[in-house]
Amino acid sequence: MAEDSGMSNKKQEPRAWQRMLSGRRLDLLNPSPLDIEIEDIAHGLSFVARWNGQTLGEYPYSVAEHSVFVTELFTRLNPRIDPKWRLAALLHDAPEYVIGDMISPVKAAVGPDYEVLDDRLTAAVHQKFGLPAVIPTPVKRQIKRADHLSAWLEAVQIAGFSETEANQLFGAPVISDLPTRSLRPHAPMVVKGQFLEVFNDLMEKI
Repeated sequence: MAEDSGMSNKKQEPRAWQRMLSGRRLDLLNPSPLDIEIEDIAHGLSFVARWNGQTLGEYPYSVAEHSVFVTELFTRLNPRIDPKWRLAALLHDAPEYVIGDMISPVKAAVGPDYEVLDDRLTAAVHQKFGLPAVIPTPVKRQIKRADHLSAWLEAVQIAGFSETEANQLFGAPVISDLPTRSLRPHAPMVVKGQFLEVFNDLMEKI
């Protein structure tokens, strides 16, 4: 038997990068801010469905549409907030453009690995756009407040939850915090345009 050259014993390293429409190759395990483009984020998030797609409407309710709404709620709750923190609100789910949106039970089942990926990508996104890798706790708390308010409205209006169920999951909202808004999912490319419009407006103010 011929001696094995050893080449067949070499295990190929698993691919850890994602190719973007921009042509960038983003390493998910060690993401570089240089490989992050806002067009890729906006495009990806516009096609990622919240609630695993279990929402009413002609289109899925995307993470991009949710992000724009959270930014609106965050600004409404904090009208004098620095625009850079409004940008942080817009980008609060940015990593999901490559790792997807998992509902909470799935995240719990996956364990800490998902959170590690999320944290690394968040830090890279923040560095790309001039934000601190870790958002100050008071600001993060207010973004989470807006996030939960958005989730409550989504749950009740388009995801089939009763108000009682939504209260148990996200906390009962303060009535004065609720906007007079009927949520209706829009086409992905429309939402992408809205996301980029908000982003560009904030970047001009920072």
